[in-house]
Amino acid sequence: MKKKAIIISVGVLALLAAILIPTILIPRPPVGKIAVIPLSGTITTEDSSLLSGSTITPELVRDYLTKVEKDKTVKAIVFRIESPGGEIEPCQEILLEIERIKETKYIVVSMGGTAASGGYYISTQADKIVALPTTMTGSIGVISQLMNLEGLLEKLGIQIETFKGGEYKDMYRGFRELTPEEEEIMQGMVDEYYDQFIGVVAEGRELSEEEVRNLATGQLYTGTEAKELGLVDELGDLDTAIDLAAELAGIETAIVEYYQPPKLTLWSLLGLADAIKTRIAGLSAQDIILLEILNHNYRQPLFLYQS
Repeated sequence: MKKKAIIISVGVLALLAAILIPTILIPRPPVGKIAVIPLSGTITTEDSSLLSGSTITPELVRDYLTKVEKDKTVKAIVFRIESPGGEIEPCQEILLEIERIKETKYIVVSMGGTAASGGYYISTQADKIVALPTTMTGSIGVISQLMNLEGLLEKLGIQIETFKGGEYKDMYRGFRELTPEEEEIMQGMVDEYYDQFIGVVAEGRELSEEEVRNLATGQLYTGTEAKELGLVDELGDLDTAIDLAAELAGIETAIVEYYQPPKLTLWSLLGLADAIKTRIAGLSAQDIILLEILNHNYRQPLFLYQS
C-alpha cells in the first residue's frame, strides 16, 4: 500500500513537472501598458469651460503625466493632439513636461484633424509623429495683433486719459496708433519667438535651421505634405500610433488605457452664468463684442493658427 502511494505521488509530480517546466522555460511575450492621452483645444492657461470649449493647459498635462508616472506598467504614451495652438508660455511649459517624461517613456503623437502652430510645437519632441493624410499641420510661425481703437473711441465720444510711468507702457492697449519705435519693439519680440520655434522644430525633427526656416512660412500643410517635408514620420490613425508606440517600447502584448479628459466643474459654469446676466442686462450682440475687444485687447505673440 505504501509502495502504491509512492508511485502515485511520483506520477503526480511528473505530471506537474510536465505542465510547469515548459511554462517556466518558454519565454513570455513582453507585456506593457500604453497610455493614450487626449489633448484637445486651444493651448492656454485657462481651464475648459462651456464658453471657451476644451483647452490644453500645462496643469492638465502635468496631471496626466503624474498619473502615468504612478503606473509603473506604462511603457509608452500616445498623445492624441487636436489643437490650433495658442499662447506661447503654456506651449513652452507643455513641451518641457513632454521632454521630461520622454526620459523614461517612449512618446508618440497622433494628430487629429488639426495640429497646427502651437499644436505642432508641442509635438516636435516626440519619438515619432503620426498624422492623417488630411491632417492640417505646420503653420510654423508667430502672430501678434494689436487693434487700433482710436477711431472707434472718437466715434463713440469716448476719451481715454492715460497716466504712465515708462515711455511704452500704453503701447499694448490699442487706444492710439503705434509709433515706429513701438512697431520695431513688437516686431523684435515676434522675431525672437519665431527663432525659438524654428530651433525647437529643427532639434525635434533633426532638420537644419535653414530647412525649417524655409518651411516656417506660417502656411498649413496636409499630413501627406508634412511627411514628404520631414515634419511627421508616418501617415495613419490612432491605431497606427498605438502600434508604433508598442514597437518602440518592445511590447508584443499591449494593454491600451485611454485616459479621459476632466469633467467641467462648477467654476467652469460660472462663465456661462456671467454671459446670461450680460444678455439679461439688455446689451446687444454688438455691445458684448465691443466689451470683449476692450477686455482682451492686450495681445501677446501667439503660436496660433487663425482660421
